[in-house]
Order: sequence, then structure tokens, then C-alpha cells
Amino acid sequence: MASITLKGNPVTTVGTLPKTGSKAPDFRLTTVNLTDVGLKDYSGKKKVLNINPSLDTGTCATSARKFNEAVKNRSDVVVLNISADLPFAAKRFCEANGIENVVPLSMMRDRKFGQDYGVAFTSGPLEGILSRAVVVLDENNTVVYTQQVPETGQEPDYDAVWKVL
Repeated sequence: MASITLKGNPVTTVGTLPKTGSKAPDFRLTTVNLTDVGLKDYSGKKKVLNINPSLDTGTCATSARKFNEAVKNRSDVVVLNISADLPFAAKRFCEANGIENVVPLSMMRDRKFGQDYGVAFTSGPLEGILSRAVVVLDENNTVVYTQQVPETGQEPDYDAVWKVL
């Protein structure tokens, strides 16, 4: 389990992020069109899993905007924004904020993602939803970078993500 903080208060997650060099666990997540997708739906691309509690928070919204801008000219990379948000809310957020280069995905139908990636909160007020983390996969779904952000209100290390890509 990871020990991180939420507004300075200690919280924990169910496990730890997948190890660098390992194959990423497949997942079943829901798109804004209410279809389910997995890793195979993004085959041949490098993947940035931008994992966060909700696009309705300032830090989550900022990270989605920054990743959106960073990949606008990168056809070899897909950013998957994974949260507990319902697809309807994620769609509204993306439309209102001009987010066109990030794919919002919801764990509404299958909470297994949080378990498999070790990011489901197990304590604190956000228990049951996802911590802020980034996992980068290569074209073959091998984990090439991970970051469990130590303070939930903190942004991920964007420079480290782009170095590995």
C-alpha cells in the first residue's frame, strides 16, 4: 500500500503501482459514449494513464489541460484520463474546456482498475476512488514509468513523463 497525503493528512491506497518493466494489467473502463474499452483499443500507441480522483477538482482539471496541450502534435501517444467521474460529467468537462486530445475514462462499471493498479484509496474522505498517479506504457503495454503523487493536491511530474516518451 502507498502512504500519501490528502491536504496534508495521511491516507493509503490498496497497493502499489505496477513495476517498471512489467506488463500493464488490462482494464475495462467506460468512455463518454458509454462503451467499454481496454488496452487493446489503444494498441500501437504509447499510453499515458493520467489517474486522478475527479476532473471536478482544480488539480485534476489542470493536469488534463496540460496533457491535452502536450499531446496535440503527438499521434503516437494517447493520454487516458482515468477517474471515478461518470462519463456524462467527464464529457461536459472536456467540452467546456476544449479537451480534445485526452480520452476520459470512467471506472463506473468496473472498480477492478483501482485494485489492479494499486491506486484505490482505502482510507480518508476519498476512500473508494482513485489517487493521483501517472503510469506510462510503451506500444507493447510495458510499464516504462510510474509516479504515485505523494500529495493528492499536487500535480504530477510532467517533465519526467515526457522524458520517457
